[in-house]
Amino acid sequence: MIRIEKLNQKYGGTQILWDLDLEVERGSCTCIMGRNGAGKTTLLKCLMGLLPTSDGKILYQGESIEGSPAQARAKMGIGYVPQGRDIFPLLTVEENLQIGLPARRDGLKKIPERVFELFPVLKDMLHRRGGDLSGGQQQQLAIGRALVIDPKVLILDEPNEGIQPNIVRQIADVVTQLNEEDGLTVILVEQKLGFARRVGKEFRLMQKGSVVAADKMANLDDGLIRQYLAV
Repeated sequence: MIRIEKLNQKYGGTQILWDLDLEVERGSCTCIMGRNGAGKTTLLKCLMGLLPTSDGKILYQGESIEGSPAQARAKMGIGYVPQGRDIFPLLTVEENLQIGLPARRDGLKKIPERVFELFPVLKDMLHRRGGDLSGGQQQQLAIGRALVIDPKVLILDEPNEGIQPNIVRQIADVVTQLNEEDGLTVILVEQKLGFARRVGKEFRLMQKGSVVAADKMANLDDGLIRQYLAV
């Protein structure tokens, strides 16, 4: 569904991604992992069109998209939940969710009920400002906002950062449900090994701006963890 070939990216005169190759199959849940500074967030931003690339190809459903802006990629069905959530704190929960509606391909003008089925707390807090929500509730809002566009691919950048354990478990359940029941393709940057193993079907390990290992999650062994993840 997504194939990246020989992708290079330079930021502020420093090269972050080096001839990076990545393939994500339709319906998979792929965890991208690596130490801090490996280039994981940069990769996601390039995939979403938020950072320019130096050269290389990004193919989505067989079509080249590296020249497309972020809003065009959203309309193609790529949903993105950034690190730090980036909700609009002065807008209400309802207004935050409505922001995604123009990107829908079917022209729907109301928030899909599916969002509230997955995150009932959002329906209870529709008229509260986003900035008044707890960290865990803001994360649910950020995921809900991405789901409003009816994505075919959901990209999540460290969705558990600063989140209380009960919400972490809920997010894990939602990601699994979206992937296994709704057939949504998921790409997830995650530092917590337990969470990655719980939800992920595949892993991709990054080091110094390149993917250095790729396999089924069941094959992420202690040797790979020591070599590429241990600090």
